[in-house]
Amino acid sequence: MKALLCKQYGPPESLVLEDIPRPEPGEGQVLLRVRACGVNFPDLLLIENKYQERPTLPFSPGAEVAGDVIAVGPGVGSGVGSGAANEVREGDRVIAMIGSRGFQEETLADADRCVALPDSMDYATGAAFTLTYGTSYHALVDRGRIAPGETLLVLGATGGVGTAALDIARNLGARAIAAGGNDAKLETVREIYDVRDTVNYASGEDPFKDRVNRLTGGRGADVIYDPIGGETFQQALRCIAWEGRILVVGFAADGVNLPQARTNLLLLKGSSLVGVFWGRFTRESPVRSARNFDTLFGWHADGRLRPHISHRFRLDEGIDALRAVAERRVVGKCVVVMDD
Repeated sequence: MKALLCKQYGPPESLVLEDIPRPEPGEGQVLLRVRACGVNFPDLLLIENKYQERPTLPFSPGAEVAGDVIAVGPGVGSGVGSGAANEVREGDRVIAMIGSRGFQEETLADADRCVALPDSMDYATGAAFTLTYGTSYHALVDRGRIAPGETLLVLGATGGVGTAALDIARNLGARAIAAGGNDAKLETVREIYDVRDTVNYASGEDPFKDRVNRLTGGRGADVIYDPIGGETFQQALRCIAWEGRILVVGFAADGVNLPQARTNLLLLKGSSLVGVFWGRFTRESPVRSARNFDTLFGWHADGRLRPHISHRFRLDEGIDALRAVAERRVVGKCVVVMDD
């Protein structure tokens, strides 16, 4: 089978497409025929050896896949349900979080990390859904406790988790302000997610915090969703509302020089700085995570969610897929779709 491999750490151009042996599922594992693989910013960090997880070389990037179960290992049994290992069987359509090894035609997944791909979703949507919508629902509901009528400021609003946050906020009855660095991409999310207000933090004579404060009548945002970090985080500290919650989701601006928060700014607003680590949440609280996805899948089946995939690539174009993410050309998600 073919795989796009990272054999030495470096940029997307360092990856190579090669034939590798088909893996055999071990205890509690399943073998998947990958139909689609989501492409995410952490994939870039992974191949550059800048991520907290470091798979053994060589490996293929790609943390989330959708596909078909074509073989099961020992201890795996009777049909997909809540994700337990004994409820997965050959022929099931599933979504799986695997950390890496997604940019290949077949891959292994732990059976208890698989969930049934809803009938309402095609493979590409399934591969684009789990990480972004899982993260954003956990952030806004479990960590941010956002309420109907509250104002949400989404930084990095045109990316994968950002567009998911806008989509979820719309269903929770919150007013969203979309912030990003590209006017054309902001206009796209305005149209898709019915966003009234957008702010380009890369342009404008007035500081970003002043423009947000004007949009909120001087009150600030009740919840700020921040997957960016950097200088934008410093501005966000200054446009949070009284008793607001700043959700620290990631550091796309700079994963090395992490921003520092002045505690006097938190004190003056009675605000909270809240960490969001969805991956650990799924391991520590699997029942709550499953309930979150029950809600999200139900909304999707009812037509209430609008996952947006702006770019699709074949496996042999996987380098281009990663480059599109690195160059910030993607609105929503980018996926690698395997040939039939």
